[in-house]
Amino acid sequence: MRARVVEAGRHLLPGLVVLSGYRRAWLRGDLLAGVTVAAYLVPQVMAYAGLAGLPPVAGLWAIVPPLLLYALLGSSRKLSVGPESTTALMTATVIGPLAAGDPARYAVLCAALAVAVGLLCLVAWAARLGFVADLLSRPVLVGYMAGVALIMIVDQLPRLTGVPVHGTEFFPQLFSFARHVPQAHPATLAFATAALVLLFAVQSYFPRLPGPLLLVVLGTAVVAVFGLEHHGITVIGAIPSGLPRPALPDPGDLPHLLLPALGVLLVGYTDVILTARAFATQDGGHQLDANQELLALGAANLGAGALHGFPVSSSASRTALADAAGGRTQAYSLVALGAVLAVLLVASRLLAHIPATVLGAIVVYAALRLIDLPGFRRLAAFRRRELLLALGCLVGVLALDILYGVLVAVGLSVAEMLARVARPHDAIEGRVPGMAGMHDVDDYPQARTITGLVIYRYDSPLFFANAENFRRRALSAVDEHRGPVAWFILNTEANVEVDITALDAVESLRKELGRRGIVFALARVKQELRDDLDAYGLTEAIGPERIFATLPTAVAAYQDWLTKRHGAGAP
Repeated sequence: MRARVVEAGRHLLPGLVVLSGYRRAWLRGDLLAGVTVAAYLVPQVMAYAGLAGLPPVAGLWAIVPPLLLYALLGSSRKLSVGPESTTALMTATVIGPLAAGDPARYAVLCAALAVAVGLLCLVAWAARLGFVADLLSRPVLVGYMAGVALIMIVDQLPRLTGVPVHGTEFFPQLFSFARHVPQAHPATLAFATAALVLLFAVQSYFPRLPGPLLLVVLGTAVVAVFGLEHHGITVIGAIPSGLPRPALPDPGDLPHLLLPALGVLLVGYTDVILTARAFATQDGGHQLDANQELLALGAANLGAGALHGFPVSSSASRTALADAAGGRTQAYSLVALGAVLAVLLVASRLLAHIPATVLGAIVVYAALRLIDLPGFRRLAAFRRRELLLALGCLVGVLALDILYGVLVAVGLSVAEMLARVARPHDAIEGRVPGMAGMHDVDDYPQARTITGLVIYRYDSPLFFANAENFRRRALSAVDEHRGPVAWFILNTEANVEVDITALDAVESLRKELGRRGIVFALARVKQELRDDLDAYGLTEAIGPERIFATLPTAVAAYQDWLTKRHGAGAP
């Protein structure tokens, strides 16, 4: 019994297992990574809190539980979990209309949304739904992230320019900004431009330095020394010190947030898996458990909600920074946690003088890095349809707003998948001189089919969406065959399990071929497919002697049949 408990603990707390076997050689890298990431994340999460529509300190509150909980529960040794730009913007989009202009109600609902995301993550973990991260294809993600980035940039225009912007959606905000551009505040605009130049200069020439922290320190110093507050440069103001008292939201708020929370979960979890996989590969391929990540993300969101924060996800930039600084385990997150707590408990007064324009510049800096221009070029070079899919998703996010953009993204991914499997490639197979096996005659002009035999391959699993298409194209293959057809062999290599609609189509094809006097046979039949054939009754209808495990045995059976029928050698 004790052994089972220990094993269950090892499975539920993979981070703790790594930490329990900690090596002294890892300490230097983890300490350096923790301090470096803390220097980067403090101004970053404060900026993301503003993006979510909350006071900057809410970002610091929201980062505390994830740093601890993911370090214990997460299966990635490098992933940094906490406030992130996309989920912050989704929070603002969801909560804005529900709060009806009440700041206190707004903060409560943001925390409730984090709890709702956490609960849904735990449900998905219990149901082993880790595969949901695969619902967004690469073109859809490229387009989606670009759309989110543009929304983030437009949302920060008032902070960067001093121009009043009206509206809550992308295009109304953009048009409002364009109308009021003459009202831009020169000092704010110059300050924002200098801030962005500094961030990108540090990234280009000193990539190991924490650019956001340098910007916060320099920006705060410039405002204080030159008295820029008196020239229209606003600062974020007083920040409460310490940690708030943990609290759970009113259960009555949760039902109204479940659908938005599902969208936040899908985007946040997808980001977690993609980032964690990338760094697991770079780190020698240590084991990543996609389902365990649901548990870790759920716990992180529950913690963030309990501490009056907002939904959290992973940060690719902080993860990359930890990796570059030499981080080896999640111990670096615990070091960063200590630094954040020190800031909250000791240095909160210093944060009050940070210019709001600086935080806006950090958000825009993060947003511009989300726009994957090389990714768009790669899609265009690969296949035009992939590029159109990405652009369609981008337009959907901008036109319908970010929450409905998630639905557009999933819908486009599913539609793309259905388009591929509902109308797949098919092939007539023949022999190619000098090559073993049977091959697509369209790929090899020198290929020759076997007289009287059609070997047909449908390159997709059969199911309800392509069953009728399969039947029509199989019959077309017979109709277009030169000369009479005695046998038709269906190569089932793409099929393991099939639904009843697909088997109805196979039976319809068998009957039609039977009426034409053509023998119907199956080749490369796997055991799972054989079980379905047995359950449907097709094994008996076709005849067990016409169902083959390999294609060569099926062809040999045809040749034996032909020899016995005509008393001559097979062609």
